[in-house]
Amino acid sequence: MNPWFGNSLVLFGIIMTFVIRFPHGLRSLKIRIIDNKKGKLETVLLALMWVAIIILPIMAMATPVFAFADYTLRPVPFVCGTLAMMAYLWLFYRSHADLGTNWSVSLQVRENQKIITSGVYKKIRHPMYASVLFYSVAQALLLPNWVAGPSGLVTFALMFMLRVNAEERMMLETFGQEYESYINRTKRLIPGVY
Repeated sequence: MNPWFGNSLVLFGIIMTFVIRFPHGLRSLKIRIIDNKKGKLETVLLALMWVAIIILPIMAMATPVFAFADYTLRPVPFVCGTLAMMAYLWLFYRSHADLGTNWSVSLQVRENQKIITSGVYKKIRHPMYASVLFYSVAQALLLPNWVAGPSGLVTFALMFMLRVNAEERMMLETFGQEYESYINRTKRLIPGVY
């Protein structure tokens, strides 16, 4: 199977990430930050995610740097990767739309922020992380390169392990019992499971 089928879907996912996130980022900049927990670790994790899901895939597609790690794209991973990419795009869009002005790219609380418990947040506490997990799986399946393909999954796992507890601590400090109650009735990534 031609690797450009998978590569083009990964590239489409990268472009759509910017298209979906851009208006929310602009709106977010206009709202005053009242608590900022962004530290060096946060900065490093976000930079690593950029490298793993944007820079390495583009390098693998546009240069011969990682050509030694190329392999043949097969139909079953292509179909599964396409489905994962579709799930990513829907959940990533829905997460941003449901959060509205309560979104921030890093560990920050903004003025008048509230806990969102409707839409995709009704059952999943961190649907944006779940969407990035879908993207990382899609990248691993669609990008036929042993370096760039799984780089998103590896980096996502690292980011999730090192960041989600800090994020939940920040939310507990800010919203107290209301957020604790939300934790007790939702799962982090997979409804009813985890």
